[in-house]
Amino acid sequence: MKVAFDTGILELGDAVRGRGVYTNELFGALNEYADTHENFKLDIFDFSKNSEKLISGKYDILHYSNFFPYSVTLPASHFAKNVITIHDLIQLVYPQKYKPGFKGKISFLIQKLRLKNIDGILTVSETSKKDIVRFLPFPSEKVEAVYLAPKKVFKQINDRSLLKSIAEKYSLPSKFVLYVGDVNYNKNIPTLLKAVRIAGIPLVICGKHALDVEHGGFDMASFTGPRDWIRYVSGKPHPELEHFKNLLEEFTDNKKIIRTGFVPDEDLAAIYNLATVYCQPSFYEGFGLSILESFACGTPVIVSKTQALMEIAGNASLSFDPNNVNDLVDKILKIFKDTALSVKLSRNGLEKAKEFSWEKTALNTVEFYKFILSGKKTEK
Repeated sequence: MKVAFDTGILELGDAVRGRGVYTNELFGALNEYADTHENFKLDIFDFSKNSEKLISGKYDILHYSNFFPYSVTLPASHFAKNVITIHDLIQLVYPQKYKPGFKGKISFLIQKLRLKNIDGILTVSETSKKDIVRFLPFPSEKVEAVYLAPKKVFKQINDRSLLKSIAEKYSLPSKFVLYVGDVNYNKNIPTLLKAVRIAGIPLVICGKHALDVEHGGFDMASFTGPRDWIRYVSGKPHPELEHFKNLLEEFTDNKKIIRTGFVPDEDLAAIYNLATVYCQPSFYEGFGLSILESFACGTPVIVSKTQALMEIAGNASLSFDPNNVNDLVDKILKIFKDTALSVKLSRNGLEKAKEFSWEKTALNTVEFYKFILSGKKTEK
């Protein structure tokens, strides 16, 4: 089996986000698989810059990595068996918050037409699989959920001097709630901000996106066309722009919120270890990689009662109603006050993390390739 894997997603600013992590880590795991399986060959390149390779006929599988509903990213032709990874369909789940505009609507129509060139879809959870079948639509039997895993750098750290140096580097308090990731609407960050304000507990947010709201979240530099100017003049900004504006007001008013910006993995692993609790407050997620990173570091976790997060976290975390800020406050205070509960959640998370590995992700991915080529699924 000869497989070509698209690296184009890494050129789109997603290298350090979930999609980029998936692409890089899966590359590594598939390469290791190829080293021990002579009948599996892997070639990695940017499809958009090497179209001549796509039409060469040398590959059995072309694995595309970039899907966005409102941009044309699917292939127009069929030179081999085509597989694409779709992480989530957040834009389609919340159409009022992620409006496509006229061009986006046309692009989505083209995307749906080009699905005829796709032989199989990989996704990251059963939740995302249901959305793909529902919104695109696509045959359920040709969509496979294959879980991601935390990088090996995320683990428990016993080096107290290292932890102390990281705490000083980022000016971290002795106890805090941690959140890692973007701050888009579906992340439900306002509820988390209100909860920590009520609880009187510091919040640390790691990720470049939380700093972007200061400069590009809602100002004129973020306007993409005349409609944004019309909304601005009329006092009715784009829903996402208004969301960023409100976030900035919260960030400015609450001095107990620490935004670190981008943090390299080695430092981030230490921050997970230092955190009293990690919280994922999202209304919607396709997966929940930060939850697994927290588990691997032994950090107690709180997640919102949403399908994908409950699917991934299971009973290894506390859960709360994402629309009920008092429920979140209650769960945060429980962990801060109950040492035995904190220790229990830490242990449960460490055990849960063992269920996920990139080696397993690679094996399941290869099995899906085999299914696409043969039309027969092997028993797991």
